[in-house]
Amino acid sequence: MSKKKILVTETILRDAHQSLIATRMTMDEMLPILPQLDKIGFHSLECWGGATFDSCLRFLNEDPWERLRTIRKNCPNTKLQMLFRGQNMLGYRHYADDVLEYFVQKSVANGMDIIRIFDALNDIRNLEAAVKAAKKEGAHAQIAISYTTGPVFDTNYFVDYAKRIESVGADSICIKDMAALLTPYRTEELVKAIKKAVKIPVDLHTHYTSGLASMCLLKGIEAGADIIDTAMSPLALGTSHAPTESMVAALQGTDYDTGLDLVALSEVRDYFMTLRKKYLDSGLLDPKMLAVDANALIYQVPGGMLSNLLSQLKQMGKEDKLEEVMKEVPKVRKDAGYPPLVTPTSQIVGTQAVSNVLFGERYKNVNGQFKDLVQGKYGKTPVDIDPKFRKKIIGDEKPVTCRPADLLEPELDKLKKECEEWTEQEEDVLSYAQFDRVAIKFFEKRRDAKAGIDSEHFDAANKVHPV
Repeated sequence: MSKKKILVTETILRDAHQSLIATRMTMDEMLPILPQLDKIGFHSLECWGGATFDSCLRFLNEDPWERLRTIRKNCPNTKLQMLFRGQNMLGYRHYADDVLEYFVQKSVANGMDIIRIFDALNDIRNLEAAVKAAKKEGAHAQIAISYTTGPVFDTNYFVDYAKRIESVGADSICIKDMAALLTPYRTEELVKAIKKAVKIPVDLHTHYTSGLASMCLLKGIEAGADIIDTAMSPLALGTSHAPTESMVAALQGTDYDTGLDLVALSEVRDYFMTLRKKYLDSGLLDPKMLAVDANALIYQVPGGMLSNLLSQLKQMGKEDKLEEVMKEVPKVRKDAGYPPLVTPTSQIVGTQAVSNVLFGERYKNVNGQFKDLVQGKYGKTPVDIDPKFRKKIIGDEKPVTCRPADLLEPELDKLKKECEEWTEQEEDVLSYAQFDRVAIKFFEKRRDAKAGIDSEHFDAANKVHPV
């Protein structure tokens, strides 16, 4: 066997704290350790996108663009990486291509190197504009496969999607297992098949929720994976990722050696252990989040979705209905064309399942987002929806069969006019485009701060994140 250096993407600055402390790590907390992280030799630092943008504006009173610029300045030697929801960008609706292109342009101009792009339905049409925009700006365009389970999601399904990903010009593929549904031997089978089908590098991303992440990464590496996503140990495990140091140690001296220095990593660990203690003491880090929960494997429902369903039912005093709702979820998912249960489809399917159980009649009450999903406004579902069911849900409205963004008029100029009184930098329109009212509140606080007016105190630790 020939030697193959495994590349490591470090997630401590984004997905690790998004998974464990609702994306509350501040720029001030990151700043002291950035030069040390830059020296380690990571393939990339995942540090932006996902829920960081929302959290910066909504809870931390930070400009996400300034965060990106600061990380870039302090990490000149390491590629920076972000998570991008395709046509949804970082918001919760589809955006016109002109806004998407401008966002990608500004992201790269402010220091972004690798843009990981995914779509909740694995609809390649929702990713093409983002890939083209990234390539035009000279960034690395990585497309992530939203991994899920179900009757249609066999190896052939994922191999076919991987081929389409390569054909639209992606520079690499990520197998994105955000719900921790992968098992070690399934990982081996999947990585082998995808590596055989495509020539571009394969990145493996999985969470520790079910306790299998390290084993999945190891089997994936043996099967040919090129890159693995890990998190520094103080914010690893639980709903986060496999620990970076442990994976580096496991591969040390083998044909897969990462080349990373455990002593240097230990110094980084010491810093984040201090932050971990701070998060535990404040209650921001709930020890429950660090526990293994194999329920995802039993129910085939992501852990976050499970807790959201329980929360919804508790608020209505109906937590005794959880078992019924859990049985209803796969039925709703089947009716809706088997969407992968990831943001936003997990919330849409879960909410409809709760409604079906509590109203005592299936689809007596249909929420607007579920209607949009069935109509095709989010894109093409993995399995065609039964025409009779669609008519029951959307009535005489026409199904959307084109790429949803093709129905959108250019909107960048309109958005610029709407927020021009608040704009202090060109990037502000993109903050406004995604989080209008939240962004305006941030702009007001920024203006007040410059005028020397006291704004209300931000207590990030005690607010609940909506994402």
